[in-house]
Amino acid sequence: MVNALSRNKGKLLYLSNARDTKTMKVLLESPSDKWDVKDAGTTMRFLTAFLSVVGSGQTITGTDRMKKRPIGPLVDALRKLGATIEYLEKDGFPPLKIHKLTTQKTDHIKIPGNISSQYISALMMIGPCLPKGLFIELTTEVFSKPYIELTQHIMQEFGVESKFDDNKIKIPSKKYLATTHSIEGDWSGASYWYSFMALSCKKSSISLPRLKLRSSQGDRAIAEIMRHFGVSSRFESEELRLQKTETKDKSLHIDFKDFPDLAQTVMTAAAVSGITLNMTGLESLRIKETDRIQAMKIELSKLGAVLRESTKKWVLKPSDQLPQVIEIDTYEDHRMAMAFAPLCLLMDVTINKPYVVHKSYPGFWDEIQKLGIKIDEVL
Repeated sequence: MVNALSRNKGKLLYLSNARDTKTMKVLLESPSDKWDVKDAGTTMRFLTAFLSVVGSGQTITGTDRMKKRPIGPLVDALRKLGATIEYLEKDGFPPLKIHKLTTQKTDHIKIPGNISSQYISALMMIGPCLPKGLFIELTTEVFSKPYIELTQHIMQEFGVESKFDDNKIKIPSKKYLATTHSIEGDWSGASYWYSFMALSCKKSSISLPRLKLRSSQGDRAIAEIMRHFGVSSRFESEELRLQKTETKDKSLHIDFKDFPDLAQTVMTAAAVSGITLNMTGLESLRIKETDRIQAMKIELSKLGAVLRESTKKWVLKPSDQLPQVIEIDTYEDHRMAMAFAPLCLLMDVTINKPYVVHKSYPGFWDEIQKLGIKIDEVL
């Protein structure tokens, strides 16, 4: 999106072939009056902001599930800036009709920091395109802070310096500069290979390319988390090498506030590893591709594990006895499929609707087969 705001004059290297990325790219170049993001939540939020500064009255919509994912806080902020946005069905939710702002009404926006960081990133990226720039005040504790910092870093690469301090983000009015940007490997995708290594019954190793030790991605936390599951991480010749060691911890406390997309993977691995998890920071999981907390309660129970919830706290009790066969529902959620896939090292696993992984990791099943794991398609 930042490259599009710089009039597509930059060069992006290692662009993902994930469906969400392809959808974003196609829509950014689309002359159509109706933009369909399908099930891509990031695309919906980013393009809502994008159309508010460069659009021409487009309608933006998505799947039935997308129409149930809230977008009200972002729309409220964009309206305050001066954009005209109409809800076409239910207030607070897509689809939307967006008319770009012609006059900036204010340069000061207040928005909660404990909701989706994608709202904040979307506002940040259009900030330089506004005549007065933008000052964003986050009114609560900040969740997914690394994603905000990642947005800040990318904007900096395209020539815009912003300040993020004490829950306040200041962005100047300035033209983005075209540049060549190399997209680093995805730590979220790497998390599934950490889980495979954690559940491996023998000492082995996996090498993962194009990951950075000093990454701005919040999901890099998987390296430290999986150390407690018996997986070591070492960088060698521009590759990350994972190696099986010994599991030492039987109980962990993890605050997923800064990396909620790791929660499903870590919970699944813990459930079959005898590790009790005490967790916080899972609130945003309810508004993802599915209600991930409810989905995990159901699917983990098939393993004999129990996920209990009290006020803003969750406890996972691992399974006492693992089944030999399990069938996992994916709830139209790519991360449900990939989080439970590593269980195939311990039991026979059936994943229903497995092609949901195309959303973020189209080659996932092919990569698993490279490990020597047999996959049969059930008709």
